Amino acid sequence: MKIERFEVPGLAQYAYILSCGTHAVVIDPIRDIDAYLQYATLHGLTISHILETHIHADFASGATALAQATGAQLWLSAYADGEDYQYQFPHHPFQHDEVLAVGNLRIQALHTPGHTPEHLSFLLFDTARSATVPAALFSGDFLFVGSFGRPDLLGEAAKQKLAAQLYQSAHQTIAALPDSLEVYPCHGAGSLCGSGMGEHPQTTLGYERAVSPLFALPQASFIPQILATVPPFPPYYRRMKQLNSQGPALLTALPGTKPFTPAEVAALQSSTPVTLLDLRRPEAFGGAHIPGSINIGAGQNLSLWAGWMLDPETPILLIGDSADLDSARRALICVGLDNILGYLDGGIAAWIVAQIDSGSPLAHIPQRSPQQAQAELIASPATILDVRSDSEWHSGHIPNATHIMLGDLPTRISELDPTRLTYLVCGTGYRSSIATRILAAHGFQSLINIDGGMAAWNRQKLPLQHTP
Repeated sequence: MKIERFEVPGLAQYAYILSCGTHAVVIDPIRDIDAYLQYATLHGLTISHILETHIHADFASGATALAQATGAQLWLSAYADGEDYQYQFPHHPFQHDEVLAVGNLRIQALHTPGHTPEHLSFLLFDTARSATVPAALFSGDFLFVGSFGRPDLLGEAAKQKLAAQLYQSAHQTIAALPDSLEVYPCHGAGSLCGSGMGEHPQTTLGYERAVSPLFALPQASFIPQILATVPPFPPYYRRMKQLNSQGPALLTALPGTKPFTPAEVAALQSSTPVTLLDLRRPEAFGGAHIPGSINIGAGQNLSLWAGWMLDPETPILLIGDSADLDSARRALICVGLDNILGYLDGGIAAWIVAQIDSGSPLAHIPQRSPQQAQAELIASPATILDVRSDSEWHSGHIPNATHIMLGDLPTRISELDPTRLTYLVCGTGYRSSIATRILAAHGFQSLINIDGGMAAWNRQKLPLQHTP
């Protein structure tokens, strides 16, 4: 028996392939299924079954696409019927205590509601070694390393009930499982599906029982504690729940491979709503970019922030280095952003050449080093907007800064004065560069991005203020 983990870093998502001989089962695949198909081909595996722990909120599922590509059976929770989100495509309804046998693999479903009502965990037995002692628990978003799944995905009315179910799942449903059992969750540190996750990708049940503060709490304390510590709620989670309950559209190819000339991009921008998504680094975007474009840099965080910030109904056109385009397309479809028209042929360099020839405009966002920013702020006070998370803010911030987490900025923009010079800062400059586009779209004209963010500020040992 072999367990292979597949990680999507920006979403901190784990999928698994369980294999025995030539047999394979996939758990919680993401929509970009090529990695699973390549692994199966490389190792001579036949994927016969696809399992999901629950209807996911943070990424587009690859279950239906993988089933179509392989002919595998979908075994999904039997407990979604009648809930807010229900599977709306054919599948085998996997029941509590029901067993799936594939070669020497025996997989027992456990109904572990709390993160969602339909949530299952999967108990794995390697019958070549023991038919009675489980080898692993695939806990989905129920149990994480150091934490539990957030119970607030379905809103205020449901979260108290789900938090109580989460406690019961931990203290009743899995109570008889041995401490030695290895636990493989669906997410790791950095995911917003729970708070306080540890850095290790897996754990043991006994270790969690011994050291997790939440495990030690009685139910009366567990419920308010877990609800008080949930991370920010990305609005796109509701869209993902709906998408995954219906089954994402099956793609025959990656969208967005059509090249557009600068003239075509300019004509498109002037004739129809379009998102010009600039994939470059913040300092490059600040130096020169197409007016109206938004900077969400290529890399592991693209899926999260594109899902959070972009309108799925508005066509997307990519601007960036050719080496980043393929990975960007894959990142976007993993959060259901399929409406990708294409890309600017030749990147921003082609636009600059066209600007010289035709007068097409360029925009820029001034960048300041931390030392420059501090000196300017001393000489002439201005708004300092910190768009980091609450925990980052409380670890120390620039004196007299205003804190609005990036995800909340579109709904709290009225708290800021668009006529004031505004310096923006985050951890490294990535999120603050995204924020510049949001502010510019609301009439802010005097914006400066602090290059390198608080990481650079702290390296220079510049003043910090701590707000309780």
